Amino acid sequence: MEGGDQIVSGINALMSEFSSVVLTQDWHPAGHSSFASSHSGKAPFDMTEMPYGPQVLWPDHCVQGSSGALFHEDLNADAAQMIIRKGFRPGIDSYSAFFENDHVTPTGLEGYLQTRGVKSLTMVGLATDFCVNFSAVDGAKLGFGVTVLQDLCRAIDLDGSLQTSQEGMRAVGVELQ
Repeated sequence: MEGGDQIVSGINALMSEFSSVVLTQDWHPAGHSSFASSHSGKAPFDMTEMPYGPQVLWPDHCVQGSSGALFHEDLNADAAQMIIRKGFRPGIDSYSAFFENDHVTPTGLEGYLQTRGVKSLTMVGLATDFCVNFSAVDGAKLGFGVTVLQDLCRAIDLDGSLQTSQEGMRAVGVELQ
């Protein structure tokens, strides 16, 4: 993602301020159902209907075992106590760190955070209008205090998706800084 590497050093510095650090990692099998290449006649960023609802079709990305699925080489992934891998089920995408895109299947993050006594979350990363947005909204709906540090995020901004996501986050009580 353009400009994504520009936020890595700030994220590394921020991690040392928290006792619990969780990273998420897209981890798609080849031929994932969210890839445009898996749908005849479809192009990246087209929409399709999945059993769980509307789905943006993406370019192939973060394919399991490929270099494109790795964290940025400068990210201090060793600072994380937990890594949530998302999108590994071939038939369902996963934007949120809390739920698959069906909004029902949990990732286990909520229980982990509750066990650790975490009450508030600070979110950063890629992409503001998709994974960060869905994670922030789900976190707020689950009762966590959620802050998104926008200077340590980057957006795709697909047809106004950044503004729409910001409005949606604010509507559920997410603090945008």
